Amino acid sequence: MNKVELLAPAGNLEKLKMAVLYGADAVYLAGEEFGLRTASDNFSFEEMREGISFAHARGKKVYLAMNIIPHNNDFENLEPFLKEAVQTGIDAVIVSDPGMFAAIRTLRPELAIHISTQANTTNSASVRFWHEKGASRVVLARELSLKEVREVHESCPDIELEAFVHGAMCMSYSGRCLLSNYLAGRDANKGDCAQPCRWKYHLVEEKRPGEYFPLEEDDRGSFIFNSKDLCMIRYIPELIETGVSSLKIEGRVKSSFYVASIVKAYREAIDAYYGKEDYQYREEWFQEIAKVSNRDFTTGFYFHKPNEEDHNYGTSSYIRNYDFIGIVKGYDAAKGQVVVEQRNRFKIGDKIEMLPPQGPVREFVLTEMFDAGGNNLDIAPHPQMEVRIPSEPLPQDAILRKKS
Repeated sequence: MNKVELLAPAGNLEKLKMAVLYGADAVYLAGEEFGLRTASDNFSFEEMREGISFAHARGKKVYLAMNIIPHNNDFENLEPFLKEAVQTGIDAVIVSDPGMFAAIRTLRPELAIHISTQANTTNSASVRFWHEKGASRVVLARELSLKEVREVHESCPDIELEAFVHGAMCMSYSGRCLLSNYLAGRDANKGDCAQPCRWKYHLVEEKRPGEYFPLEEDDRGSFIFNSKDLCMIRYIPELIETGVSSLKIEGRVKSSFYVASIVKAYREAIDAYYGKEDYQYREEWFQEIAKVSNRDFTTGFYFHKPNEEDHNYGTSSYIRNYDFIGIVKGYDAAKGQVVVEQRNRFKIGDKIEMLPPQGPVREFVLTEMFDAGGNNLDIAPHPQMEVRIPSEPLPQDAILRKKS
């Protein structure tokens, strides 16, 4: 039995490395052109080469998102961009537009092409169309049920299918939205969405300008388009048994803490499914996921069409119960100190949780710490500073967090 792929987001080089170290089988990223997330750092070709080398050395794959909905002028730099991208060693490109697909097939016929969820593939006929044109994988639209995903696979068994397992949901069909363009002048289909679906809205009557009527009976407004986040950690067997080849985590603009925590939880759940016949879901996986900022959770379209329970009408704010405070970067054996790259404020007396790439979470109370010069610290206030903590060695690249 082929094991399902766990595919993780890589918004920058650090996130790519964390995704790989915490258990992803593959990552997807974007270069400085043609990708749909301008808010993420994205990759220069030099960074792409370094990241792909890191992933390939560990037996992992890297896919390049080129999934904008392009206009004529977007094709002008396609050939040199693609030539440079192929030289980095990418394993596949992700596209949504038929013209972009045709151009890449002509320029680089040997290159594997995945059809983006932005293409809104919701049926077997569309999957067969892309397969016949030469696509090696189709990323299904989020708007399919488990039953429909299974039917697509049974009808098209010779092409890989990819389905979302976790992350933000869009109020439009897989991102095809004009709200951002209209309200903020930022084109969602070019990767610059302002997320107006998360904004607060009131009703204004034409003849009474300036009088704002809340759509809900409170004083906070109404977030009428604001979906909860997709989370399928409780339903890994059901997803795998549809026949999909890859389970995709959304979140290239999220933090390294997000990538590490979410990947690790799904890695453990997937491995447990394949590890023994009497698979049992462990609630600790969900508890780990819930420690990362989120908008509460939904199962999307997999079991039913979303209703009022799948939306946050009261707020678009994230739920944040834990702060990401640092990453373990090394160990000074001579001094018996763990070297930490700080990300958020922490202080003596804090109860710290350490999330390693493999193995269980460990807890300790911080009783002593120093800066890089050996000076005692009571508080570590400045992100990105080096902090040293007397301790036995902790795993390289472990995440440190504390309750907010």
